Amino acid sequence: MTHPATLSDLRERYGPRYRWLLLLSVMVGTMASIMSSTIVNVAIPGMSHYFSIGQERAQWVSSGFMVAMTASMLTTPWLLARYGYRRVYAGTMLLLLAGGTVGGFASDFALVLSARVAEGLAAGVVQPIPAIIILRAFEPSEQGRASGLFGMGVVLAPAIGPSIGGVLVDLFGWRSIFFMVVPFCIASLWLAWKFVPTTAPGGGLASRGNALDWRGLVLGTTGTLCLLNGLVALHGGGGAATALLAGAALAFGAFIAWQRRRMATGHEPLMNLALFSSRSFAMGSIVAFIYGTALFGSTYLLPVYMQLGLGLSPSYVGTILLPAGFILAATIAGVGRLADRYPTHVLVSTGLFLLAASFTLMVTVGLDTGIWLLVAWAILGRVGLGFILPSLNIGSMRALDRSLIPQGSSAINFVRMLGGAAGVSLCGIVLEWRITAHGDALTNPVTSAARLAAFHESFLMLATLCALAMLASWQLREKPQASPQ
Repeated sequence: MTHPATLSDLRERYGPRYRWLLLLSVMVGTMASIMSSTIVNVAIPGMSHYFSIGQERAQWVSSGFMVAMTASMLTTPWLLARYGYRRVYAGTMLLLLAGGTVGGFASDFALVLSARVAEGLAAGVVQPIPAIIILRAFEPSEQGRASGLFGMGVVLAPAIGPSIGGVLVDLFGWRSIFFMVVPFCIASLWLAWKFVPTTAPGGGLASRGNALDWRGLVLGTTGTLCLLNGLVALHGGGGAATALLAGAALAFGAFIAWQRRRMATGHEPLMNLALFSSRSFAMGSIVAFIYGTALFGSTYLLPVYMQLGLGLSPSYVGTILLPAGFILAATIAGVGRLADRYPTHVLVSTGLFLLAASFTLMVTVGLDTGIWLLVAWAILGRVGLGFILPSLNIGSMRALDRSLIPQGSSAINFVRMLGGAAGVSLCGIVLEWRITAHGDALTNPVTSAARLAAFHESFLMLATLCALAMLASWQLREKPQASPQ
């Protein structure tokens, strides 16, 4: 990884097409990180059985990843400014590769969880990078198209992943899904050496100037951990949940106060609170949080519902989700072009409405229902996601000053992932609560109408969250140019 290549060198070498080559390079790594975040859900039931652990503990395979990813996202602007695109990107791919390899060979649940945390740290750093590149390297008239093409490529990984992963779980067990990221990581390392510049955002040389805001990072991570553990503790009742949730509120409050103090004293904050003076960014962040809760909660809930509620095999679950994934990719490509011509609030609100409708319609699925109905509602939800994904981040950040784009991408991804981390825990808690209320248990090998009712109520909870996000998304109707930025 010593091949020298500044941004100006690479632009001169490859010409106008370079920006697309750079986007392709980071797309492969982001595909690997997103695949690692979603593919494991297909294997959670098998992993629970292998390690003889309960559902609430097994869900930490997803939640631990989310916590690590959420916290590390805040470090992306500082890392890029200090080490440059190439070293940061290649380093995250090496860490993701190590996590997948260790997790696949692990024979202890603690080691599996550690590997997932390592993967989460890598995924968190890499995921804000594409939006930074799109907003800096592409003209405003091309940003929607670039975002759509990037999104189409990225969603193919989780679209195909569960199908292949389900087959691998049936044939070789849960360990095999950890190795799926390996070829993507190897390809991304080669692309990084060839196309990713050594310079920092804006084309300048990486500089070891400002120190990382470790206190802010610790406060943000503490708040996230307290929030997740507090949500889990709510299931058991008692004062522990109250104490943890209060600790989360205090940690996030201290985090905000510390960021303000950093700005007031002229130091670089971990999260620049000036971002939220832009109405479009502030409203977009609210939508991102609720949307993240619904998205990642459903990504966890849907495979578990199909296996433990409807009694389907992992490979069958992957096959059912495959058409919806391809339709999602096609929708994103089409909506990406619309994002250059239509207001963000229209596209995002449409997507949230379709997503809420798909969750609501899941209550019509039963043990004697044709499988086509389940496929139809899954497709409807993915079409909704296709309207949201290319529009939300770009539309929320277009009004920002160019110098704030790295911070903006990091912050809005952090908020979305914070919602996602809470969503995975929330779905697990609500599901366990409603199953207990209906007199059933997930340890029971035979499904029942009571268990299906519990799953349906969990889906209705997600639909309600999407409806709330629609209220916030409509506040994006003001044109970004009206921002004081």
